Amino acid sequence: MKTAIIVGSGIAGIASSIRLAVKGYEVKVFEKNTYAGGKLSVFEQDGYRFDAGPSLFTMPQFVEELFVLAGKKPKDYFEYIKHDTACHYFWNDGTTFFAPSKSSELAKKAQEVFGVPEESVLKKLKKAAFINDKVSGLFLEQSLHKIKGFLNKETLVGIANMPRLDLNKSLHQVNEKDFNHPKMVQIFDRFATYNGSSPFQTPGIMGVIPHYEHNVGTFFPKKGMHSITTSLVKLAEDLGVAFHYDEMVEQINYEGKKVKGVQTTKGTYTADLLVSNMDVYYTYHKLLKNFKIPHKTLNRERSSSALIFYWGIQKKFENLDLHNIFFADDYKAEFEAIFKTKQIYNDPTVYIHISSKLLPSDAPENCENWFVMINTPPEGNIDWDVYIEMARENIIKKLSAILKEDISKLIQSESVLEPRTIESKTMSYQGSLYGTSSNSKFSAFLRHPNFSKKLKNLYFVGGSAHPGGGIPLCLLSAKIVAVNVE
Repeated sequence: MKTAIIVGSGIAGIASSIRLAVKGYEVKVFEKNTYAGGKLSVFEQDGYRFDAGPSLFTMPQFVEELFVLAGKKPKDYFEYIKHDTACHYFWNDGTTFFAPSKSSELAKKAQEVFGVPEESVLKKLKKAAFINDKVSGLFLEQSLHKIKGFLNKETLVGIANMPRLDLNKSLHQVNEKDFNHPKMVQIFDRFATYNGSSPFQTPGIMGVIPHYEHNVGTFFPKKGMHSITTSLVKLAEDLGVAFHYDEMVEQINYEGKKVKGVQTTKGTYTADLLVSNMDVYYTYHKLLKNFKIPHKTLNRERSSSALIFYWGIQKKFENLDLHNIFFADDYKAEFEAIFKTKQIYNDPTVYIHISSKLLPSDAPENCENWFVMINTPPEGNIDWDVYIEMARENIIKKLSAILKEDISKLIQSESVLEPRTIESKTMSYQGSLYGTSSNSKFSAFLRHPNFSKKLKNLYFVGGSAHPGGGIPLCLLSAKIVAVNVE
């Protein structure tokens, strides 16, 4: 039987183990932490349960596909519901906009609140669907780094439609052209943050992202986001995958131009094939000894990171939902602070995820579990202790003013996750959430490929490799690898 080793048990690593097991490989997964999931993990504190990482669930078909591939019924492992509300939006001037997830209802609401014509919203989302139709097969479901990836109908169709995909304009420029209201522009600008980029730099093709939220829908796992991890680990184990927790890979062993296995903190293991779910930066710098490092690829601009406060709140807020955004007044200045000056912005956009809205057991009675996040620069040369304290004050001040309640008096429990701890826990270089940023029109072509050009049978999955970060894209990176493995 052929053998495979997976370095890291992030969502892409778990998905890779499932796909390789289905192909007949004996698979071992090595994880330095005592738990699986990488950023998609969980913790409990003072009676509150917090999903520690990703909080938005879209494109559930890529999760279900893994169970079907293994000959299992998805509902025997994993269940989710569709959520009718995409997000509740708030501004400092008192404006609120509770956005439905369904496109037709979003269009009606936009006309009612902002005076934006329904047809302009529907046209925008129709364009998003068009972009998805033309490029998903080109960019998301195949490697861009092998010639055969360009010798097919999907690629030719995608290339033929390039002039219509807004590659030569920024996402903000496209949104400003499509809407006559600045707050509607800001709502559609925020989708750039889904891949850790700036709407003022990332190309207009990123206008595809609203398609997944409003044309397809937003969803919520019945047992919380972490159940994506636990259900896939259970599937992998049922297929015979062995998970080695608390066992860090220290070196990838190779001979000549072929991978041979790994050296861990507990022993040496051989394998016919190796998949790294570790950030490609650290895969080269820490695991591949005496190997030529592709500095140009690895030194590209990193995506944004995050500062997250996990707050147990002793009150229920009826005007908050599962997903909530409190916008900065000057969005451009905020992104310039993140990507150019790399400093704290005094009026940050704040995202709050409250899973207890749909899963009441996540918080004590009459309380809520708040996942409070702002986008930040990657680690860099910043005094994070000062940064965190300033940000906390700014966030509490902002939320208290908009919600008309002193939030500081309601915080019963608190934990913090910031770029330094994101990096140490998940080996994400500089704490970047999505590997490299997408702040250029060629970014899709510049990500590290899903395979090594120098070492046979070495593959790469996860947010730092093609096609990018976020749960759906990480799952697709595993699919791309499996397709290319014999």
